[in-house]
This record gives sequence, C-alpha cells and structure tokens, in this order.
Amino acid sequence: MSAAPPTLSLKASEARRIALAAQGFGQRRAAAASPWPRAAEAIRRMQLLQIDSVSTLVRAHYLPVFSRIGNYSREALDRRAFAPKRRDYFEYWAHEASLLPLALHPLMRWRMARAAGHVAEKPWFKRFGTENRDYIRAVLKEIAAAGPVTVDALSDPGERTGPWWGWRLGKGAVEYLFRTGELTTVGRRGFERVYDLAERAIPADTLSLPTPSEPDAIRELARLSGIALGIGTEFDIRDYFRLPPAEFRKALHELVEGGDLIPAEVEGWDKPAFFASDAARPARLTPTALVSPFDPIVWFRPRTERIFDFHYRIEIYTPAHKRNFGYYVLPFLHRGRIVGRVDLKSDRAEGVLRVHGAFAEKGADVPAIAPDLAAELRHMAAWLGLGDIAVARRGELAAPLAKLI
Repeated sequence: MSAAPPTLSLKASEARRIALAAQGFGQRRAAAASPWPRAAEAIRRMQLLQIDSVSTLVRAHYLPVFSRIGNYSREALDRRAFAPKRRDYFEYWAHEASLLPLALHPLMRWRMARAAGHVAEKPWFKRFGTENRDYIRAVLKEIAAAGPVTVDALSDPGERTGPWWGWRLGKGAVEYLFRTGELTTVGRRGFERVYDLAERAIPADTLSLPTPSEPDAIRELARLSGIALGIGTEFDIRDYFRLPPAEFRKALHELVEGGDLIPAEVEGWDKPAFFASDAARPARLTPTALVSPFDPIVWFRPRTERIFDFHYRIEIYTPAHKRNFGYYVLPFLHRGRIVGRVDLKSDRAEGVLRVHGAFAEKGADVPAIAPDLAAELRHMAAWLGLGDIAVARRGELAAPLAKLI
C-alpha cells in the first residue's frame, strides 16, 4: 500500500495568489490591441470561455480575455471561433455553453455519447428525443443538404411547445443534435446560433484524433480543471467542466495518487483543497481588472467567497426594485483583491459607457481605489469603441469616480 501523499499547508493570501496566477492574471495589460497569440494563451490557460446571451456591456465570452491582457481584437476571436479555415475553437456544453480549444474535442465525446444514448440526461431530453425521432432525423438530413442554417431557416421550424424553455420544435431538434455532437455552430446572427454538420465544421485533423475512454477523458478534464484553478476544493474542480460526481471522485483519487494534485489545507477554508503540482506560487501578485460575472475566478460563488471574502450574486433575474447593486454588475479586482463592484452598460447608440453605480466593499480604501477604477473604465471604453463615460451617483465610489472621469 502506498503512503498517503503529504498535505500542503497554505495561507489564505497564498491560495488567492495561486488562483490568480493559474488563471493568467498579473500580466502586463496593454492599451493598444495585443497580438492574437497573447489572447490565445489567455484562453489556453482558462481552458474555456463561458457564453451567455446578455449583451448589456459586451458578450460574456469576450470579457475574460480583456481582464487578463487588456485590449485585443474581438473580431479575431470570432474568426477563430467560427471560420472553418482558421477555426481554433468549438462550441459545446462544458461549464454551461462554452467555447473550447479544438484540442478538447476528444475529451467531450463521452458527453456527446451520453447524450446520444440518453444517459444521465434530464428526463425531458430523453422524452424529446424519443417522441420526435423522425423529425430530428429530418432536420439533420435537411441541414446536410442545405448547409448552415438558423432555426428560422428550417423548412419546418415547428411551433413553440413543451418543457424545453418554450423552444420551437425546430430549436429543440437542433439543440438535441448539438448536444449529441452531430451538429455544431459555425457562427451567430445576433446571438442566434448558426448550425452545420460537425463533420463539415470541425477540422478533419481534430475529428480524426483518437477518442479516449470515458474514465480517461474525465480524468484528463479533472487534471486540466486543477491546472486552470491552481487550487480548489473537490467541488471547485468538479464544477469547472461540470463532471459527474462518482466518476470525478475516482479521477481525483487517481490524480492525487499520480502526483498531479496535492492535498492541501488552506487557512480559513472549511473543506480540504487540492493544489496543482505545477502551479506557480508567486510571493506577490497585484492585478487590477474589471471581471465578468461569468469569469472562471468568480463563476462558482462559494469559491469566490473563500478566495476573495467577497459575496457576489448576479441580479439580472432579480426584479429591479429588489436589486442591491444593479442589473449587470462587474466585480472590481484591485491589486489582487476584490474591493468593489460596478454596474455597467454600453450605450452603443450614444457612444457612452454608462456607470449606473460604483460600490466599495466594507473597509475598502476609496481614495486609493477610485483612480485605478477610472483608468480601468477608460481602458474598457476604448476597447469597446465608446467615446465617453457617464457616471451616475449610486455607491460610495461614484462621486470620487465622477471627478476623475
């Protein structure tokens, strides 16, 4: 019997620096547009970009790269996400809907196979696939013949019905085929997916890569999760790619046995942690950036509280009169700590970045924070092509910020 691996003991501040370094924070952030390889490296370190439909500020998948490297070309990301000849990414369900590097395609095939076999899927998914088998096959045949389509372009998009979020029958069919991996996206019109056969849209050299066994794929995804997080609890790591619990626990045990993950105890954490064996342990790390609600460093809220002592809930679905901070609120990471939050909106018609509210956390040094937040807002406005910034008078940071803008 092998001896139990030693447990690493870490201070809370050290765990926070490990987490930020693993996610690619702490680099020089450029005001001028960075060359694409810098953006690609930022995405590689995160492993994925979560996609969300809200465009109040900018689509969610663009923001994490900006938070890490500053100005870069969103159009370049679009080309590499959807253009067949230069495609570097594909869209699939990972941590919710996500853009992933093509190298991860083989690691997602077990999930596609489970969907096709109705394994571990929600009851409505199996029922939809069973009850509409002929219609789904007809949709697949139509796309094979016609090429890329949106749901509205289908010859029979169907009526809105059923428990699948009020989708039309055609939307249910293409999403079913997307989950099984037979279709993928080749672009978006607005936020509406454009679908095509995966065999046409995913490069042949990716599709020809060997398909690992389910246990091997889940173990590798768990390993990549640990690297992307740097340090995290069992649930933190499992949540990154939304891995199934029983299979993940087996993978976690194997990764600890193999030395990829090292058990750790973190000051103030009430659960055991795991440290990626090759993660950096910087003695000092003081990045400053506005962070998307869908950024990996904050998307799992319990971890956000553990790492940053920051309670965060997005209030998009909260009625306006019940919101504490606003509709689309970004945490403000300042010198390695989250010290505030800012309610932002891109007013594209007027060319204005609107700051509906700017709030400081309890005990935050407002005079020290405000100039750096003003600089970050100017940086963001320039990246978004907005010529002005307007600050409303909500929150402790609003008045000093207004004087600096």
